[in-house]
Amino acid sequence: MPVLLALSVALQFFCLVHMVRTGRPYWWLWIILIGSFLGVAVYIVTQVLPDLRASPKARRAARRVQQALDPARERRRIEAELAVSDTVQNRLRLARECLALGDAGNAVVLFESCLKGLHANDPHIMLGLAQAQFAHGDAGATRRTLEALITANPAFRSADGHLLYARALEQLGDVDAALHEYEALSEGYPGEEGRMRYALLLRRIGRPEEARRLFDQTLARAKIAPRHYRQENHEWIELAKQHAG
Repeated sequence: MPVLLALSVALQFFCLVHMVRTGRPYWWLWIILIGSFLGVAVYIVTQVLPDLRASPKARRAARRVQQALDPARERRRIEAELAVSDTVQNRLRLARECLALGDAGNAVVLFESCLKGLHANDPHIMLGLAQAQFAHGDAGATRRTLEALITANPAFRSADGHLLYARALEQLGDVDAALHEYEALSEGYPGEEGRMRYALLLRRIGRPEEARRLFDQTLARAKIAPRHYRQENHEWIELAKQHAG
């Protein structure tokens, strides 16, 4: 009995907080308090659940839960749609989903299958292919794809593509070229990853003072950056803390 009483109080408290925060009429107070479990059930079904269905944040949270419980669910759905309608867009969706799930090999095949006809030099598809090739462990193919992308689309700009090119060069052992690309990224990349990868490479090749300056600059930016920026760059800010000073 005490457990049921505690649960009832907890649910009533939740409903009352929701009522106040969302500006519901105060007569709900009596339904929630007097009705106990029944009142709470009525309030949740008629007031809370519709809010959750309408909330983008709640929908994103629900999708994250679904993905955690069944990571391949979206992939199966896209595969079913592709079987009915074999279009470039459906192939791209499946390629990106495979890449997100860590199936880089299939992602490479799917991206390559999209680079035909009108889409033969599509920069976004070529960038997706390069990302899949890198995830598949083929830095050489990544470099060739990105160089072909720029040759075919000289006006195309992508910070992520630029960073990927620098990482491919580093992995291939072309340190001077990688340093050049990282240095260019260090000023304009929208986040801390480019600068931190540059700092790590500088540190690895025996230039610790230059690396330390970059670590210190990242921490200085983090102090004045908005919360969402710190959250998005948490991994790189923590890395800077380990190596700064």
